[in-house]
Amino acid sequence: MTDLIDFINAVLWGSVLIYLLLGTGIYFTLRTRFIQVRHFSHMFSVLKHSNKSDSAGISSFQALCTTLAARVGTGNLTGVAIALTAGGPGAIFWMWVVAFIGMATSFVESSLAQLYKTKDDQGNYRGGPAYYMEKGLGMRWMGVLFSLFLIIAFGLVFNAVQANSIAQASAVAFNAKPLHVGIGLVLLSGIVIFGGIRSVARVAERVVPLMAGAYLLLAFWVIGHNIEQMSAILTLVVKSAFGLQEAAAGAVGYGISQAMTQGVQRGLFSNEAGMGSAPNAAASASPYPPHPASQGYVQMLGVFIDTIVICSATAAIILSSGVLDQPVANISGIDMTQRALSAAVGSWGAPFVAVAIFFFAFTSIIANYAYAESNLVFLEHNHPVGLTIFRCAALGMVMFGALAELPVVWKMADTSMALMAITNLTAILLLSRVALKLANDYHRQHKLGQLPTFDANRFPELKSQLEPGVWDKG
Repeated sequence: MTDLIDFINAVLWGSVLIYLLLGTGIYFTLRTRFIQVRHFSHMFSVLKHSNKSDSAGISSFQALCTTLAARVGTGNLTGVAIALTAGGPGAIFWMWVVAFIGMATSFVESSLAQLYKTKDDQGNYRGGPAYYMEKGLGMRWMGVLFSLFLIIAFGLVFNAVQANSIAQASAVAFNAKPLHVGIGLVLLSGIVIFGGIRSVARVAERVVPLMAGAYLLLAFWVIGHNIEQMSAILTLVVKSAFGLQEAAAGAVGYGISQAMTQGVQRGLFSNEAGMGSAPNAAASASPYPPHPASQGYVQMLGVFIDTIVICSATAAIILSSGVLDQPVANISGIDMTQRALSAAVGSWGAPFVAVAIFFFAFTSIIANYAYAESNLVFLEHNHPVGLTIFRCAALGMVMFGALAELPVVWKMADTSMALMAITNLTAILLLSRVALKLANDYHRQHKLGQLPTFDANRFPELKSQLEPGVWDKG
């Protein structure tokens, strides 16, 4: 079974997804004229009024926190460590590349999700790639395919990945038994996910800023105490990315392809740009300014915070600690991050990471469920029995992840993530003209000093594709 998964991943990642992901990101970066650079400060401006919401949708800030809850998880702590051990320091450079061009991809997919959102039977906004595949492309079969991939990936496999990291970190720091950790996780997760997406958004809004802030404060403290190493570390990362530097201090050299593959895989798992996950939360928001593109800016910011800020902080902690100088066969994943932080701050480093990974991964579990729920609604329209069965299955995968071996779980995650991303990237490329029209409309109004407001009457070619009543009042 493991050999089969390895073969599938080799084909998808080595021959298809890396080129599709990078190509799509570069295409949207060029077509939007480097929107992530030109309008970098505007991402923060949109957040000024991000707490506004209405009875149909969550606020933009809640949508951002929900997507950060999913993004800021094991990819930031475990994934960075895996990228460094498997791909060398150069993998971090390719994580940055994926994040930079992924910001443009994220803008496009989240803007499209807002445009084509609908209301469910309870009057709440729902949307995401499955919805713009059905309404924008007229390909419900494609939306069904994507929904199935996402439900498998986020509702099941990724939750096992998050639970796995919590169990490992707890074992290292507190000698906790995986079974006990799994039971506790199932109970806590169940309380939140049975409350639906609004419950997830409320928890994310409170927990995510605190957990990310606390981790970054400690990371910056460690970086500050090792500031003299940072220039050398940056040089090592860049040179290793292009095969110009053999990995120093006891580690073997890494090829460019190995660094690139690991960086792209782990970068995509962390920031999810182009994967089609974040648009599910973006579509649930009541945007301000009241224009689909405003959610594009909010989710661009999410990619920046996740990878450029948090993943880089983790990489700096590990590379400045000397942990990579040790035989890498003995340490990997969250264990490496814990040892690196312990080397910097002392014995309490491992417990701190265990607590951090608990909050990071726990919020990822509930946010992952929220994504899956929206796609289950797409398939069967809020069927109560189906939702209950799925919630139980998701919690079952949390328990499985707490007890399973790390390599198998991560390989399963890579496969499901690749299938999702390929389907979504194909769809947003086909809808690229629509996304660029939205961006131009938003920028035109913003340049004139107006509050960007979407008026469907200005887009007669799109009006018939939009859900009646959602955009009628602009």
